Parts: sequence; structure tokens; C-alpha cells
Amino acid sequence: MTTASSTRLGAIIDATADAVAADVANAHVVFRAAGAAQGAVGSAIKLGTYTVNVDEPPTLGGEDTAPNPVEFYLASLISCQVVTYRFWADRLGIAVDDISATAEGDLDVRGFFGLDDDVRAGFGEVRVQIQVTGPESADRYAELGRVVDAHCPVLDLTKNVTPVRTTLVVG
Repeated sequence: MTTASSTRLGAIIDATADAVAADVANAHVVFRAAGAAQGAVGSAIKLGTYTVNVDEPPTLGGEDTAPNPVEFYLASLISCQVVTYRFWADRLGIAVDDISATAEGDLDVRGFFGLDDDVRAGFGEVRVQIQVTGPESADRYAELGRVVDAHCPVLDLTKNVTPVRTTLVVG
């Protein structure tokens, strides 16, 4: 059993560590999403009890009523970075006053539209900037950054090959 933490995040980490120590099957979590077409190129995506709308800008056939899929990816990446910074700062005892993040990615639409099969459909590069403020040294925050980059699930999805199986059901 781990030592009880005095912070909310620390308590979550401790409880998770205890549950996994009791049975490694407790480490397995399944997340789900379901979606349906909406409008010309949009979709409504069900994520647990939440529904988010996705659309494209007019230049990609949409009505610009919601973020597009790659914007949601950027949002997923930086939100995962922020939460991972918070958890690991707590775990490592690194004081953080504030965390913010920005991300941008370069996408060449020739890949998506099939105009050039040598151009990938996804981002060619993504740049993430994390701003951390607090009383610690730059070296401590650099250590935190290295640990976060090693443990951020959405960053891991981007940096490593993740097997994806697609199944087409007709009818």
C-alpha cells in the first residue's frame, strides 16, 4: 500500500497504485466514442455522456460550425499534456503555479484529397509549446517536461505506432 497523499491528485495516484497492486487487471481502461454524419461533412460524436460536434471550414466542404477533426486532435494533445503535467508535478513534488499550452500543426491537403499519394494525409509536423510558471528552477521544470513527454497518452499515440483495426459494416 502506498503512503497517503495530501493532495487530490496524489490521492488519485495513490488509489490507482493500490488498485493495480491488488489486481493488475484494474490497470485496463476502455474509452469509447461513437459518431454519426451531420450536415455536409460534419459529425456528432458521443463521448460517454457528452456529445461534441465536428465540422470542417468551407474550404474543406463544411459550414465551420464546430472544430474540425485535426483541431480536436490538437485539443486532445494539449489537454493531455496539461493534465499529465499536473499529475507528474504532484507526483514529483514540483510546485507549479500555472500551466498553459498551445499547439499548431502543418497539414498539406493534397494527402487528404488524394491529389498526391506521396503526401501524407495527416500533419507533417506538430509544434507544442507548454508554459509553466512557478517557484522551481528551470532544471526542475525541464525534468518535469521530460517525464511528462514519456507518460502523456495522447503524445504516445502520436509518437508510436498504435494498431488500429477498422471494420466496414454495410447494410
